[in-house]
Amino acid sequence: MDILNVVKEVVNLTEEEIKKMDPINIMLIGKTGTGKSTLINNIFRENLARTGVGRPITKHLKKLSKVGVPINLYDTRGLELDNEVQQEVRREIEQEMERLKETYGGRDDIHVVWFCINAATNRLEKFEEEWIRELTEEAPVIVVLTQSFDKKGSAMFKDYIEGLSLGIEGVQRVIAAPYDFGDFKVPAFGLEGLVEKTLKAIPENAEKAFINAQKVDIGKKAEYARKWTRGFIAETFMVGFTPIPFADAPILASSQVAMIAKITSIFGISMDKAVITSVLSSAAGISGAVITGRTLVSNLLKLVPGAGTIVGGLISGGTAALITTALGFAYIEVMVKVAEREYQGGKMGDTELTKLMRSEIEKQLKLLKERKK
Repeated sequence: MDILNVVKEVVNLTEEEIKKMDPINIMLIGKTGTGKSTLINNIFRENLARTGVGRPITKHLKKLSKVGVPINLYDTRGLELDNEVQQEVRREIEQEMERLKETYGGRDDIHVVWFCINAATNRLEKFEEEWIRELTEEAPVIVVLTQSFDKKGSAMFKDYIEGLSLGIEGVQRVIAAPYDFGDFKVPAFGLEGLVEKTLKAIPENAEKAFINAQKVDIGKKAEYARKWTRGFIAETFMVGFTPIPFADAPILASSQVAMIAKITSIFGISMDKAVITSVLSSAAGISGAVITGRTLVSNLLKLVPGAGTIVGGLISGGTAALITTALGFAYIEVMVKVAEREYQGGKMGDTELTKLMRSEIEKQLKLLKERKK
């Protein structure tokens, strides 16, 4: 099999995995000036507030989405205006949430509401308090105190809101992006806490999409990928570690391709074919253009202590599981580094990727060997 075809298969399978994800649906409520766009662009990949497609739903409600990112954001406007407009916005949102429930049978329900308040105002208006109480009956609500530059003041405001017993999932203070006050620089703050609170609040079927879409906590992506990989390996090789004919190595390779695609979909990195080509080539131990199931398995076997020689043309199920485990966990570690670099606006070179993948496979095999002692 030509390696370019393998890469194409990984890309196609990854795109299919993302399309199959039920999107995470988040309602953002807050006045103009609370920094909702800054919050969106610093929590989610692809700079959604800047590059996503915004579609008006009602006069005061816009739906923001982007192909390839499994998320729908519903953004509100007009709350900074007079009481009459505020009540109109409130009715529109309540009607839209009800319509989504009735029309789409759960898939497009609002999974969580981020109610954004500028911490500098140090004020929760009466209509906001009443509305938050009502919203908690429709969806989990997290109050987000944006622009929390005053550490002591925002902490007191947080305590005040929590003391109102609103039925919310929590209050999170954030500074969504680093900010310069002349020579004094304030770092971003609280975004990981918001990701954590959101994951606890949303239903299980929305977790994968949220993990894919967020870029704040790469560790959560790795954690989810490891959990899935363990289940995949157990499911694939649980039946007595049955020996696998070496001639059937392409079957094993196909299984590993599917695993790589699944892991890639969890991380939600941009689908750079050069990245995947470098990783697969280094995993197979080749530098040419051709990779087969035999090539992949035989080269990885060389790294397995005591498994360099195949007796009777068979690969034990245990050895196959060992190879798949090492490949999966090594690929996860590489994806962590790729994601970190990408979210910082950089890119890993082919040589760096190749060395990293080879090193990670060897490290994973060593760890697995030590655990078996």
